This record gives sequence, structure tokens and C-alpha cells, in this order.
Amino acid sequence: MEFEHIPVLYNEVMETLNIKPDGIYVDGTVGGGGHSSGICERLSEKGTLIAVDRDQDALDAAQKRLAGYKCNKKFIHTNYSDYEAITEAAGGKVNGILLDLGVSSFQLDNAERGFSYMQDAPMDMRMNEEDSFTAYDVVNTYSEKELTRVIREYGEEKWASRISQFIVRARAESPISTTGQLTDIIKAAIPARARRTGPHPAKRTFQAIRIEVNDELGHLREAVQKLPDLLESGGRIAIITFHSLEDRIVKTEFDRRLDPCTCPKEFPVCVCGKVADVRKVTRKPLTASEEELENNPRARSAKLRVIEKL
Repeated sequence: MEFEHIPVLYNEVMETLNIKPDGIYVDGTVGGGGHSSGICERLSEKGTLIAVDRDQDALDAAQKRLAGYKCNKKFIHTNYSDYEAITEAAGGKVNGILLDLGVSSFQLDNAERGFSYMQDAPMDMRMNEEDSFTAYDVVNTYSEKELTRVIREYGEEKWASRISQFIVRARAESPISTTGQLTDIIKAAIPARARRTGPHPAKRTFQAIRIEVNDELGHLREAVQKLPDLLESGGRIAIITFHSLEDRIVKTEFDRRLDPCTCPKEFPVCVCGKVADVRKVTRKPLTASEEELENNPRARSAKLRVIEKL
């Protein structure tokens, strides 16, 4: 299966990364290489791209797609939160970092991976197929209370408790082994009147389970805290989020970096001595233009935030 993926906010990413021809750039979620292609086009033979992905299929596809570019390229099979591995590959500071979060269209379209509620497949949802923990484990071993927490917190699903009840009841008969089974259970749990409007009834629950399986928010929080330390002065980190949970983490951690003072609010002056080592590049998150949305509806929920190392 071909790894096809339309990079969202492509022009905005290329502009805000402010790419230097001889610089070192990290694409922490290389996917099919869409954004990386743009970075490589702007790099000289002395420039370097460090392509990172936890999905080996993505790395293999990106390696083929980027083969014709003259810049140096390094491909690393790890998570973008793996600060040590990325630092080692870079051999020092870098000039830019990009994270394009969420599940790729390739993963969604590849039924065997079990990410999509639109296709019947084994309960998997692993971004790294070498991991042992899968969606099957979440759905069939978590308590009703744990399931409710995951679906409510990570899916922001108002029917979380009812969905969990239906899952536990169904798995008591036999294990829930396919995405089709789970989708049917979710549909049965959500009242018909609530299914008539809004997104697909299984969308939020599938998002929640996927986030739990891959610890997406934990990795994101760790990455946003650590990766700015890898930037040269003037280097930038750009992060594209697709839902409020991701965006909230990025905004919170960026704001903490922009205002690191830990003094009590009642202190008239700062005595902790902590000062910002970054500045905002985007005052507000950048979103897709109407033209882009016509060509790529997936970009509708995308938000791009960028900061620069002082």
C-alpha cells in the first residue's frame, strides 16, 4: 500500500520554520515525507534532515520519497519524545523542529492497523507495530471505571459511562476482537437522537483508545518540555495539533517557557531569576485557508503554534 499523505498547513510550516540552507532540521513525525520534502527542497548539500517516526512503514516510505534530495538525511525509528536519540543523531543543536501530530491518513486507510471505525479490522491501533500493548488490551482488560476515564478524558465523549457499560457487557459474552464489533457496540450505546448530528458516533471513542494505546499525550508533553533545549539561538519549533487535548498541552508548555517565573503572584518583583529563553513567532495559532480546506478537509481542525529560541 502506498503511503500517501497531504501535508497540512504546508506553506505556513515552510514560512515559519525560516529554513536555512545549511541548517539541521528535525521532522519528528515524518509520515510519508510531505513536510520533509519541503524542508529538503530548501536545504543545500551541507544541510541535514533528521527524519523521525515511531512507525517503520512511514520511515520506509519517507526514505524512498526523499531519496532524490541532495541534503544529508538521517532516519530514526523512535518516538519524537526520545530527546537522547534525536540529540545523538543531530550531534549538537538544531535549527528547527517540526511535529505534525495525530494519526496519518496512511494508518487510517490501512485497515489492518485497526485505526478506523469505517473498516472492520483487528483491534490494534499501534503506531509502532513493535509495541505489545494494543487496543484489544484496552477494550478487553480495562475496568468499566478505567474505560470511562479514558473515553471521557481523551475522547471528550459525553456518553463515556454508557459506552463503557455496553463494552463491559458485550465482552462478558465474548472478547471484542474487531473494530467493527466495537463500532456496533458504541452505536448501540449512544441514543439514536444523539447520533443524528455531529461526527460519526465512534469517532471520539476510537480517538480516546488510540491515544491511550500510544500514550500520545504523555509523549507530547515530554517532547514540548525537552525539545526546545535542542534549538540553536534563532531556531524554531513548530507543532501542528488536531484536537483540543493536544493544543492545550502545547499552549500550556509554550506559555510556561515564555513565562518561567515561579514567584508567588503577590510578589511585587521576580526573585526566582528565571527568564524566558524563547519568544512567540505565532501570536495566535495558524489555521488552514479556505483554499486548503477545499483540497484537504483533514486540515479543518489543524492548528500551528511556533516559538523561537532566543
